[in-house]
Amino acid sequence: MAKVPGLAKAFAGRWRIVEMDVWDSDFLDLVEEAHLTFQGKSDGEIAFGALKGFLDVRYGTRDGSACAEFSWEGHDENDPSCGRGWAMVGTADRLVGHFYIHNGDDSAFVCERG
Repeated sequence: MAKVPGLAKAFAGRWRIVEMDVWDSDFLDLVEEAHLTFQGKSDGEIAFGALKGFLDVRYGTRDGSACAEFSWEGHDENDPSCGRGWAMVGTADRLVGHFYIHNGDDSAFVCERG
């Protein structure tokens, strides 16, 4: 089994999406609790609104902070969808980042642990 990169440990687990620039808080939890989850060496999941996607993650640094860059593939309202995004460890045990839907919307986001 492949070794989990050291930087992955900073992101490991489930993060609650608490804010997005484009979508309001009522929409975020439309189908299930909005979240961004990082698992193992390069896996994860994102869900908000009617979108659910599975991540392919690469860990590194950006401007001296731990960073997770990912592509994702899944469904939005039962239609196939894909895109990319990134997240960085911010202050107060939060993640900040940006999420992109291929040929669609994009939004900054904020996550909190748990």
